[in-house]
Amino acid sequence: MKNAFSVDLEDWFCVYNLRHRIKREEWGSCELRVVENTERLLTLFRKHQTHATFFILGWIAERVPDLIREVEEAGHEIAVHGYDHRLLTHLTPYEFQRDLSQSLLALDRCGLKQDVCGFRAPSFTIVHKTLWALRILEEYRFKYDSSVFPIGFHPEYGIADAPLSPYRISPSLQEFPMSCAEWMGTRIPCCGGAYFRLFPYFITRWGIRQCNADNRPVVFYIHPWEIDPKQPRVRLPLSKTLRHYYNLERTEARLDKLFSDFHFTTIREVLAL
Repeated sequence: MKNAFSVDLEDWFCVYNLRHRIKREEWGSCELRVVENTERLLTLFRKHQTHATFFILGWIAERVPDLIREVEEAGHEIAVHGYDHRLLTHLTPYEFQRDLSQSLLALDRCGLKQDVCGFRAPSFTIVHKTLWALRILEEYRFKYDSSVFPIGFHPEYGIADAPLSPYRISPSLQEFPMSCAEWMGTRIPCCGGAYFRLFPYFITRWGIRQCNADNRPVVFYIHPWEIDPKQPRVRLPLSKTLRHYYNLERTEARLDKLFSDFHFTTIREVLAL
């Protein structure tokens, strides 16, 4: 089965967990490591003849337009991840509309050839109280969203009763929810990020196989900073330290194994858009 692979293209200092230590106005003084790390991912994709969907932060696109063009020229899909990683739960509809416009303008200035039709909210913050965002995505003619996490245990995101398979979330918008396997009535994420680094690899492999056995394609995600153990370290509470830094030195090798075990392509191709 063809599964979807996605990259949330942001740098180490853009992460929501670091917001209290690195303010938004300090981003410009931080070491930019996204180019080198993305190049490593592109090399891995070429090795496995794999294409992915890149959800790109507009702030990053403004600073490294050559990298964004390189991603597109390598055959990958370009999609939107907001401008500067502000959570939808912290925005009004008007603020989100401005953020979306700024993101699309930043991508347009990169000189892309493809039409952008996909969106992922920072920190998966399409939740019950932000479903108003779907109407705005429709107004901007997006064709799909991939932000809904069908779980109920996370404090920042999740719609516990959301479908596990891709579905139509609004009249003209498809949803490709973040992938979870089911075991004894419990939903277990098997779609990447911190779950990929914190869980033993066999759990991710088991989860993807379970989803595929149920005739459900998986959408997997990773950030470029997750293959970068040499990134600057910030003092954080223990739980956030584990979520951000644990197993960074092993992620690239795990991805190499993942690409050998499963077939991945873009979200656009899996959804036949």
